[in-house]
Amino acid sequence: MHVAFAASEGVPFSKTGGLADVVGALPRALSALGHQVSVYLPRYRQTKLPDGATVVRSITVPFDDKYRFASVVTGGTQSGVRFYFVDYPPYFDRDALYGTAAGDYPDNAERFALFSRAVLEASKILGVPHVFHCHDWQSALLPVLLRTVYLEDPAFRDAAIVFTIHNMGYQGLFPPETLPLLMLPWDLFTMSRMEFFGQVNFLKGALTYSDYVTTVSRKYSQEIQTAEYGFGLEGVLRDRASTVSGILNGVDYDEWSPATDKFTVAKFSPEDLSGKAKCKQDLLATFGMPKADLKLPVIGIVSRFAAQKGFDLISQIMDRLAREEMIVVALGTGDKPYEEMFVRLNKQFPNKIAVKVAYDNAIAHKIEAGSDMFLMPSRYEPCGLNQIYSLKYGTVPVVRATGGLDDTIEPWDARSGKGTGFKFNEYNGESLLLTIKQALVAFRDQTSWQVLMRNGMNRDFSWNVSAREYAKVYERARQSRSAAQVMERALV
Repeated sequence: MHVAFAASEGVPFSKTGGLADVVGALPRALSALGHQVSVYLPRYRQTKLPDGATVVRSITVPFDDKYRFASVVTGGTQSGVRFYFVDYPPYFDRDALYGTAAGDYPDNAERFALFSRAVLEASKILGVPHVFHCHDWQSALLPVLLRTVYLEDPAFRDAAIVFTIHNMGYQGLFPPETLPLLMLPWDLFTMSRMEFFGQVNFLKGALTYSDYVTTVSRKYSQEIQTAEYGFGLEGVLRDRASTVSGILNGVDYDEWSPATDKFTVAKFSPEDLSGKAKCKQDLLATFGMPKADLKLPVIGIVSRFAAQKGFDLISQIMDRLAREEMIVVALGTGDKPYEEMFVRLNKQFPNKIAVKVAYDNAIAHKIEAGSDMFLMPSRYEPCGLNQIYSLKYGTVPVVRATGGLDDTIEPWDARSGKGTGFKFNEYNGESLLLTIKQALVAFRDQTSWQVLMRNGMNRDFSWNVSAREYAKVYERARQSRSAAQVMERALV
């Protein structure tokens, strides 16, 4: 199949979060399976292109005030995947991708509407795919356009649409007058299409018009059909539950593996764990604790400091946890109260709790390699990648049983020697503290603990498995599109 990805970010060209990792890795895995894959991204100021040749000189995009004229440049081919970039400097040549510290850019609706239209128009010249695979609200207008404005366009008669939700919490909400501004028909502003409590909801439009909807773990695909996690769109998803599925994100073991990691002082593997102690020593030195007792378990945290990631629970228990025989090292940035909490705890317990308020990829690797445990008590977690990285490094995850965390971590049973980590269900501080204490007790039996470590290290969450699942969804979407065409012809 020919599959065209449309997304707002993708490594190695642009990144703010996990979406970029998926868009960078999944197309390569699909290409390795023999599929033809194109990726469309905006050309941001940060985007460095190895090629940069213009392949579509001018695309006319209508707005209600005047036309905009975008172009498409190529980023070359990487691992068999062709990258294209929608180039319109007034919208994309900015300091950041989506907004500043003051908030989102006020013209984000126009920015990503232009991107979606440009992808459709460019594909007429560069090759209409069998399947458009769109990601998150920034490309959500592409399915809407394809099934409304472009419905009669013969170029897209056979094109199917798969839409992936990476986080239901971000939906693209805009005032009603956005529709005429973007030259979209007013009849989209109904409860069955894009209207959402008096606003236009881009994500709702994509969920309504796509052939298949996926999200990034099996558990999360079920959770978003409930009021607790659906953010008001759970009914839309339940109505089309038969076309909603969860496919776990894969990870890039070329970058995240203790056997090859370029950021660590020693290499190790399930067959030879000796290098992990050296990584632990280096980690503690990095956090200003070179004389710490290496026999103490180290709990690592790499995260955005936010309530969604469970930091409200962490704040409830940290003073009590600090009295346990352990060390906590934390890396991240986020909400000021949580940043200040770690700074305060570091001053209060300098030999127990250390923090670096920063984003630092090298130190993130050191934490994965040198920690004994990894903490992810998220309120919700569509997929999560750090717990999967941790498994590979023999760093035992302690997680809440939600989304991808629940799908990827199996509870440890010392009697049977089965399992890969520790997890809790109830979202409260007491459950979190109890689960951490269970892990600390288990750590005392190092023979058993090494069985637990190796269980995780031998798990395979590479993209190959996920790519095959996506290929099945693409085929189902094509079949659904063919069936829809038969019905359309029958009604004529």
